[in-house]
Amino acid sequence: MTHYTGPLLTRDVADALVAARDAGRWTGSLDLGRSTGEAMLAPESWQWRGHDYPYPGKLKDRTIYYWDGDEFAPVSRFSGSLIKLVPTPWGAPTFEIDGIKMLPTSKESPVDDARRKVALVEPRGKRVLDTCGGLGYFAACCLDAGVGHIQSFEKNADVMWLRTLNPWSPDPAVTPDRFAFDHDDVSMAIARVADASVDALLHDPPRFGIAGELYSQAFYDQLARVLRRGGRLFHYTGSPNKLTSGRDVPREVARRLEKAGFRAELALDGVLGVRR
Repeated sequence: MTHYTGPLLTRDVADALVAARDAGRWTGSLDLGRSTGEAMLAPESWQWRGHDYPYPGKLKDRTIYYWDGDEFAPVSRFSGSLIKLVPTPWGAPTFEIDGIKMLPTSKESPVDDARRKVALVEPRGKRVLDTCGGLGYFAACCLDAGVGHIQSFEKNADVMWLRTLNPWSPDPAVTPDRFAFDHDDVSMAIARVADASVDALLHDPPRFGIAGELYSQAFYDQLARVLRRGGRLFHYTGSPNKLTSGRDVPREVARRLEKAGFRAELALDGVLGVRR
């Protein structure tokens, strides 16, 4: 899937463009903080990277817009669930499914959050399996850390589309020798991964209530099968409220991983496992 290279607008950026119109130029970021550049401003339109664009109408807060060839449209889709990119103060966006935020962003950038988790599996020079790719921040951090090769899976086609519009999501075409990205359901695709063929695992599944199969003993047995002895796993669980859910999901996960053949301990907002 080809990555989008046009401008990305938020309400704040659009307002800044309009406010600077009389000055004839504006300097800032039109790619969610990945870079800074200059837009040339005319009374009825503005130019960026050699292309002319109209000034957008009133934009909604908490929404990112891209140029679809006719207008600035929200980066969102509805195909059973409403899925959208959502801006953050850190530049790198998060995404929501039916209003539920999929990545923690209250205290730091989702990329910085991913970097701390990736560091737990020490990816440099290793073969890494990324089970639920999402926006690709685990993969991006692995690539930055010198991973030998990373294989990512993503089941949701709409999430894959979001990635093509997110400049913070890694493009497999840029490093095809080190990064493979497949549209597939890892709960089934895992059976095709060879025994002891990966050095580290990153598992960031949706909530238990949405994807219980990715928390099952059978799936954890598969993760143990494909990971070499001594290999590390980080499993994101979040911190669900035990009082409202009646469950201690991180400790349940740790117990199942132990049964599958890992030494497991709570770490960050998940579980760190080492294959015995």
